[in-house]
Amino acid sequence: MTIEYLKRGKSDADRAEDDAKTRAVVEATLKDIETRGDAAVRALSEKFDSYSPSSFRLSQQEIDDLIAQLSERELADIKFAQEQVRNFAQAQRDSMRDIEVETMPGVILGHKNIPVQSVGCYVPGGKFPMVASAHMSVATASVAGVPRIIACTPPFKGKPNPAVIAAMHLGGAHEIYVMGGIQAIGAMALGTETIDPVHMLVGPGNAFVAEAKRQLFGRVGIDLFAGPTETMVIADETVDAELCATDLLGQAEHGYNSPCVLLTNSRKLADETLAEIDRLLGILPTADTASVSWAEYGEVILCDTYDEMLKVADDIASEHVQVMTDRDDWFLEHMTCYGALFLGPRTNVSNGDKVIGTNHTLPTKKAGRYTGGLWVGKYLKTHSYQKVTTDEAATLIGEYGSRLCMLEGFVGHAEQCNVRVRRYGGIDVPYGTGAPYREPAE
Repeated sequence: MTIEYLKRGKSDADRAEDDAKTRAVVEATLKDIETRGDAAVRALSEKFDSYSPSSFRLSQQEIDDLIAQLSERELADIKFAQEQVRNFAQAQRDSMRDIEVETMPGVILGHKNIPVQSVGCYVPGGKFPMVASAHMSVATASVAGVPRIIACTPPFKGKPNPAVIAAMHLGGAHEIYVMGGIQAIGAMALGTETIDPVHMLVGPGNAFVAEAKRQLFGRVGIDLFAGPTETMVIADETVDAELCATDLLGQAEHGYNSPCVLLTNSRKLADETLAEIDRLLGILPTADTASVSWAEYGEVILCDTYDEMLKVADDIASEHVQVMTDRDDWFLEHMTCYGALFLGPRTNVSNGDKVIGTNHTLPTKKAGRYTGGLWVGKYLKTHSYQKVTTDEAATLIGEYGSRLCMLEGFVGHAEQCNVRVRRYGGIDVPYGTGAPYREPAE
């Protein structure tokens, strides 16, 4: 196997050092929120966002006034995007069925899909107002039937962003708060004097938001570890450098630490893409951000074969994977570790980010090896149940259960079975023993 790195990003050691610093900051901040509640949230908002309203929760009148600032076209665009997200989420929900089966005479097993009862949706917005993230978290939770949906977003340029608030409200949020970062995540998960805690946190964010969710996991559920945006372009000579460079930089502008990787088997395409990135960074209005991500986290990897490209792609397990080759469906069939695939030159990551209908909250930092992205099913808990409806079934299952409990030494467990065997089967089973084996009836 011949794999050549034409450009590398930060070393793993440097990235680990950054992660350690983030962990320490988040741990101390969450402890402060848990101890001081609203006072800590307000102090953090003043420090990081220079924002200290009389109430962080927006009233209905404030929501209406903000929505009124949008044009008819802007509102129509938001509604169109939400319709696409809702339609796909509803199709996914319809694929999940409650079931009940009689596995043997008198034994009925089933499961129910029950919505999480309260969800906190974080919508990033410090650098860019992430309108689309409200569709992905809030609207999808609404389709799932979550009875209490609260949403938090930071102020944008010192005040609530009308488009983000409109998307939250139209998506179905029951409570909307203007707060960002660790303070928003901590307030939703831990609760304060004015905010009841939620059962689950969802939504993407920066490294601090992702780390806060990681530290709170267990006390609350989370959708997944969705940190800084990652993108990978898998390309061969069927496409050109302009497409590749544009798709890489389109995600690099998210933040200063957004990994972007070109994986190709064409040295010519690799060299031309490197040159095209330099050209685009000279004219891209967000180059101040994108250039840092590209310099520190950008990589160009040259492989000999498609099989090598597949292996490297699954190892990196990038959040977004744009595939533009002469065998896109082959990658769809064989790739196993990623957040979402974007197949062919006609599609792109921005489709998924903003409007096409799939969810853009996706696994990062190799989490695609064990989880997919946010979807309607993440808000549903599948709970099983069982019931035994006949004396014969209670006796038969009880006999097997009794002996299997004694096999493990659980006498108390065995007695739960034995008392049914005695009561419903009329069989004498001495206390502390397993039920005798009987030949099943013909």
